[in-house]
Amino acid sequence: MVWEQIVEQALQAFTLYMLAVCLLGVTLGILWGAMPGLSTTMAMALLIGLSAGMGQNVAIMFMLGVYTGSVFGGAISAVLINIPGTPDAVPTMIEGHPLAKRGEGGLALGTAIASSFLGNWVGIVLLITFIPALLALALKFRSWEMFLLSIWGIAICGSMSSGERPLKGWISGWIGLLIAFVGLDRIDAVPRFTFGVWILEDGISYIPILIGLFGLTEILRVLPQKSPYAIPAEVGRVVPPMSTLWKYARTSLRSGLIGTVIGAIPGAGANVASFLSYDIARRRAKPEERKKWGKGSYEAIVSAEVANNANIGGSMLPTLTLGIPGNAAAAAILAALEMKNVVVGPTIQTHNPGLIYFIYIALIIANFLMYGMAIALVRPCVKLFSLPRTLLLPLIIPICVIGAFSVSLNYFDVYVMLVAGMVGYVMRKYGFPLAPMVLAVILGPLADENLRRALIIFEDKSVGYVLTEHWIGSILIVVVLYTFYDGIFGRTKGKAAKAS
Repeated sequence: MVWEQIVEQALQAFTLYMLAVCLLGVTLGILWGAMPGLSTTMAMALLIGLSAGMGQNVAIMFMLGVYTGSVFGGAISAVLINIPGTPDAVPTMIEGHPLAKRGEGGLALGTAIASSFLGNWVGIVLLITFIPALLALALKFRSWEMFLLSIWGIAICGSMSSGERPLKGWISGWIGLLIAFVGLDRIDAVPRFTFGVWILEDGISYIPILIGLFGLTEILRVLPQKSPYAIPAEVGRVVPPMSTLWKYARTSLRSGLIGTVIGAIPGAGANVASFLSYDIARRRAKPEERKKWGKGSYEAIVSAEVANNANIGGSMLPTLTLGIPGNAAAAAILAALEMKNVVVGPTIQTHNPGLIYFIYIALIIANFLMYGMAIALVRPCVKLFSLPRTLLLPLIIPICVIGAFSVSLNYFDVYVMLVAGMVGYVMRKYGFPLAPMVLAVILGPLADENLRRALIIFEDKSVGYVLTEHWIGSILIVVVLYTFYDGIFGRTKGKAAKAS
């Protein structure tokens, strides 16, 4: 039965039309990711509107193509013009641009392309390997466990995205929760925070908020800046020799594991994976290689690019098994699935037989197409950067408006996007991370509904019963409390150690 489903899904995925759709998604993702100042999340949020009129499998193929392409795309501008196209490309920028200035920009990009290809494979293999076990475990997650898991996702996202000030990340998350509570509650249908405005009774969609926070905010932040840059005249060799890749095989495997594990943690995105892998690789590098760190190290590029691409497979683990997006980009995949009435979570294989195999195959196809298109688009992408930023970024504003409007075909979502963009600009200015707010807006309804349902179930039960019979929930309580403890006291100890 399983093999029949796999063959059936493979026959659908390998049609010429599906391959063309995936190629379009990969190409748009690479081009979008290569544009300075943009991000994978922004690409996913804005291009999701194009998938609205597509069929279920076509939309999945397109969005996974965008996801795979955009994660790599940030490396192009990072290496060539010292401006990371995506936040997770910063380590690649640190090491790749010095190589480009030495005339090795093509080889640095080729190493990044090959590393991205390998990283995607690590993430896909681990996804396929562990998802059956996680699906079995996910069936044990009931209302109480889902509430605690949602809160932990928001808490750890706030901790990991705000540096040494986790309180700012948590505040951002609580603001997102307040936004998620707007509208009729899902149990008693009582209006909350609507203030008599009827359109708020349907709640606030997180897609316009996603577009506003990661699209319009970036435009408002970057557009006033003046930072002229020079485009290198020659790209040089692109495809790296196999000896270079084999030399860093151990680094690749370690970075792939790091990227996948970080991706499976709700809220920890590819930027966390790339920086963590980059730091660990530097500590474990040989002395002669460590001297190149910061001056142009191919091993450093491998460590960062393998990790942020393996993060794709990792982020799909909680997204598919628990319905909790591993990061903001995976949230766009979740939104695309919800637009097609696909219910993700422990019962995904029951309600949508074979769909999970189609997702596996789509990721593999997207990875191969990403490798080919990345090599083909390196030189054309260089020409894109001749456009002045003052011309490029204003062109994105209509895309933001169209993306927000296409969610429900009403202007209210456009106003939500505009307000979210301005709020996001103020928050970024004062050092508040945006990712916890987005994750909280997405997980808020899940946390709210499951908490209230759990309270009804536990109404006549003792605390001892809850702690013993729901042992997964007890573990999650400890994890949540430790997350807050580490965020408050762990960071304080770190600051004291640095001061001394």
